This record gives sequence, structure tokens and C-alpha cells, in this order.
Amino acid sequence: MRDNNQDLTPVPESTIEYKPSNRQVLQEYEIKLQFLSRGCIIYVGCKSIAFETIESAMKELNEYVNNSYETQKKWRKILDC
Repeated sequence: MRDNNQDLTPVPESTIEYKPSNRQVLQEYEIKLQFLSRGCIIYVGCKSIAFETIESAMKELNEYVNNSYETQKKWRKILDC
């Protein structure tokens, strides 16, 4: 006689990560820029990130606008969010 428990193999849970659209991510936080005599500060929600140059700040801001979800994940890891 065959044991019915042998036929029960666990089905792996879905590992597909939900990825919101760029628009959805961009609507989550207010973004403000503060230009300084040297560099720039970008405020995203309650966090602020200082950049030594305006060029580096704009590069990151463009990356955030064009690839919001991945960029947000990167900065959350850096900022310990």
C-alpha cells in the first residue's frame, strides 16, 4: 500500500516582487532641491542627501525619475531605511 503523504510536495511560494510604476513611486514622496554655493541637497520625504556638485545631484535625480523603484531601493539601503 502506498503512503499518500509522499505525494504531497510543498509548492514554492511565488517569488515575483511587486514593482510599482515610476509614477506611483514618484508620488510617494515630495522632492525638493536646495542649491548651495557648493553642491546641492536633495530632500526626498523626510530624508536629505547632500551632493558635492550640482551635476552629481542631477545625475542621481534623473536616475530616480527614470528608474524610480530600483533607485529608491538603492538609496534606502544606503540610508538604512
